[in-house]
Amino acid sequence: MTNKRDSSFASLQALRDRLPVGNPAPVVVAKSAGPARAVVRLERKHRRGKEVTVVEKLALSSTELERWCRELKQTLGCGGTVDGDVIVLQGDFRKRLPDVLTAMGVLRTTVSG
Repeated sequence: MTNKRDSSFASLQALRDRLPVGNPAPVVVAKSAGPARAVVRLERKHRRGKEVTVVEKLALSSTELERWCRELKQTLGCGGTVDGDVIVLQGDFRKRLPDVLTAMGVLRTTVSG
């Protein structure tokens, strides 16, 4: 007794036999390179004594800045926002940010202040 399922697999086997021999070309996903540099600095002015870490000079589009801000907030466990062309993170992350930014693809990170 032949059921419908067996016959459909047999037809697929016949189709597979018609495929050319060889390895398929590997799919290459182009990873977007990160920015060439970033400047990280601490700010206290006009913030009622609260410290924020500012990441600037990334030269990214506004949508990319939003994505980077979201990823930095998740990685560092803090709040933050995009203000113009800079990312503002709540707290002092000058020691941790260079390693995180390097892992995200930034080639050179300068920490000041």
